[in-house]
Amino acid sequence: MYFCNSFADGVARHTPTVSILYSSTTMTSLDLPELLRQEGLCHPVTLTLAVTGQCNLNCSHCWVGAGAPASLPHLPSPAALAIIHEFAALGGRSIRFTGGELLLHPQWLTLLTSARQSRYDSISLQSNGILFTEKSAIALRELDFSGISIQISLDGATAASHDLVRGKGAFSKALRGISMLTNVGLGPRVTIFLTEMRHNLEEIPDLLELAEALGVAAVVTGALVRCGRASEQSRISPPDPEQYLRLLDRLANDQPFRRRYEEMGTTAAVEWRMNPTARQECCTFMKNPYLSPDGVLYPCTLCHAKDFSVSEVFKNGLVAAFREAVPLWSSLMQISRHRSKALPECQNCPEQAACAGGCMGRAWGSHGNLLTADDRCEVRKAVG
Repeated sequence: MYFCNSFADGVARHTPTVSILYSSTTMTSLDLPELLRQEGLCHPVTLTLAVTGQCNLNCSHCWVGAGAPASLPHLPSPAALAIIHEFAALGGRSIRFTGGELLLHPQWLTLLTSARQSRYDSISLQSNGILFTEKSAIALRELDFSGISIQISLDGATAASHDLVRGKGAFSKALRGISMLTNVGLGPRVTIFLTEMRHNLEEIPDLLELAEALGVAAVVTGALVRCGRASEQSRISPPDPEQYLRLLDRLANDQPFRRRYEEMGTTAAVEWRMNPTARQECCTFMKNPYLSPDGVLYPCTLCHAKDFSVSEVFKNGLVAAFREAVPLWSSLMQISRHRSKALPECQNCPEQAACAGGCMGRAWGSHGNLLTADDRCEVRKAVG
């Protein structure tokens, strides 16, 4: 997966208590929308639910340290099912299942089926692709849900690039997993995700060509954050600004690449160049919260700051957790709104209107400080 472990020290490491799920509380779901409105926060839309910290790989850029001996255990199914149902009842429209490696959870298909029955608009899975079999691919197809999407991590167009990050043999196994999905007709539901790194950025055109040949729907990329395991070793690193400029130059001059990108691709640096617009809002906290396997709720998948988290979610329930989070995330919103005025890097920067200080979650992941620049600052300036 593309989550990494620098936030692990801000997470209480204990097995979720499921024997007292949702102890008595005076809070009701009817209280929450008005509270959110008063604080100027978005209603939760998409919940990312990490159902396990276990993984069959030990990737160099993992945020959550998945696959290590001390990784968080599987989230017990009763707790996961309760969260799935409660988020739907709160009006949540989408749910994203992740890990660790989702398919290691013994009841992963049951959880997806429950989400399907809960009438979410969309359900997404994040996986390294290795554990898909013909049987599991057919089971996904038989959910018969047009809103399902499957994200497979592929960190390069070659085994050398992918395996550098994920281990020998991972590339061929991931391709086999993708083939299992496309062979049963799920290709239009599959998105390949690449973490942009110095050694693989310029393979994006080749990855798009590979994705087209495989018959998948899209290729999405996101820049490496220097945190978790990526902060502990020098084997991998973020791309240089010059690499992005070369990629943009190739996009302008390589017609097949441009056609494939326009049909299938999403890369932030390319979008900055192709669609330069002023940023209309700062971070939309509460809209896309993240829930860890040990019941810690964070404002988003990137910002795992302990001081802005809520614990014991499986004991107290999502409504109580969101209510507890409101004052925390409201103050976080204020920080986000004033970041570009407070950051020295933003002063007199021609990209300020479009960037607005960048992603605060990435700033936290890279530097452990909410009031630092997005780690893509130099890339943004170069592209702009």
